[in-house]
Amino acid sequence: VIMTSDDTDPLTRKLLDDNNNFGFDEGQVIIVKQDKVAALSNGNAGLSMKSNWKIETKPHGHGDVHHLLYREGLVDKWYDEGKKHVIFLQDTNALVINSILPTLGVSIKKGFHMNSICIPRLAGEAAGAIARLEHKTDSEKSLVINVEYNQLDPLLSSQGDCKGDVADPNTGFSPFPGNANNIVIEMGAYAKTLNGEDKGVVIEFVNPKYKDETRTEFKKPTRLECMMQDIPKLFQKEMGSEANIGFTTFDRWFTFSPAKNSLDAGVEDVKKGGKAPGTMSSAESDKYIQNQRKLKYAGVNLDVTEEKDLVPVAGIPVTPGPRIILCPGFAITQQEVMQKIEGGKITKRSSLVLEGEDLKVKNLDLDGALVIRTGHDCDVTVDGLVVRNKGFDVEEIPEGTDVPEEVAIRGYTMRKDEVMEIIINEPGKYHIGKDGEVKKLD
Repeated sequence: VIMTSDDTDPLTRKLLDDNNNFGFDEGQVIIVKQDKVAALSNGNAGLSMKSNWKIETKPHGHGDVHHLLYREGLVDKWYDEGKKHVIFLQDTNALVINSILPTLGVSIKKGFHMNSICIPRLAGEAAGAIARLEHKTDSEKSLVINVEYNQLDPLLSSQGDCKGDVADPNTGFSPFPGNANNIVIEMGAYAKTLNGEDKGVVIEFVNPKYKDETRTEFKKPTRLECMMQDIPKLFQKEMGSEANIGFTTFDRWFTFSPAKNSLDAGVEDVKKGGKAPGTMSSAESDKYIQNQRKLKYAGVNLDVTEEKDLVPVAGIPVTPGPRIILCPGFAITQQEVMQKIEGGKITKRSSLVLEGEDLKVKNLDLDGALVIRTGHDCDVTVDGLVVRNKGFDVEEIPEGTDVPEEVAIRGYTMRKDEVMEIIINEPGKYHIGKDGEVKKLD
């Protein structure tokens, strides 16, 4: 299920149509669209007007997803079909795929009704934190929930040692894990909660940015919004102290590198000493590095990029390579990678794309660019392939150049000088040896 808004719905549907639903069968992808709400212009909740007769509107926030799933009857349907859990993903963080199965395992073992994927959080970081809020008089009203970063410091400054949002001197991190905003929810508890009084409508809030210290006029119009991670409040309302809410923490490199900031904002963050610019290029680089680690673990001889190895491209530190893409149809889990990759070596300047559910690669010797894509029912073994070509290289986009948006947000494009490309779609069994010749065995 994909939740869209008026802003994202047309392009999302076009993307799916243009790519044949990325392999999903008809009906497997369901789109639910949230409505917009009126935008507010000032502290008196004055309406922001686009014209004399038209109110400016904005999306209501990702918290709408719970009510939309209830409204469409999807959770009851899934529950009746015997499905056990529902997983919520933020679409800008590709690395979260690594932590879904481990988090699901923790949820089952611990009996969590809701389990948040978390990362170690730096004190003062602009990221929410998971905390247990203890009720002073009624322990049944205590709650494990996300606390937004702009609320965390005031809360901690008034509680306990009153030091505020500071690091634990033993770890260097906040004692409160950072919320990566990806959630695993147990289906039975979720269905019960959504069918309760609120029907999945979570509490709203407003978070304006003010022009000055008078705190009356906004820098730009704001709106009432809601967040999907506030669903524990409804769990508690419907289930009381039986609600079992937890979290699972992973190293940041393993599960968190969102593409949420513009290139300009990321460059500004880097200039200030930031190490997590959160741009398209930094997220893409971290995905390449993640795949370097996976192939290294599987026995491939290659250099895994460390922080000291990063090189600036369009103002953002990124990996110099190798740039490796392991498509979902090739491998998602480390176990799959281990089963499909054996030995070999890849140089730092190389680029590699592997796609195919029955593709196996042994003893690859790559210095350049290689793309292998295989279709359904194509059993393909690559053994001892040697690739030497000019390959791909990063090319920064000159300022003022008119390029497509997906290129502009990176600040660079790939100059594809030379590549070996092997595409096999006819079902059968195949072998590819040292010279790259495709031999059909049946």
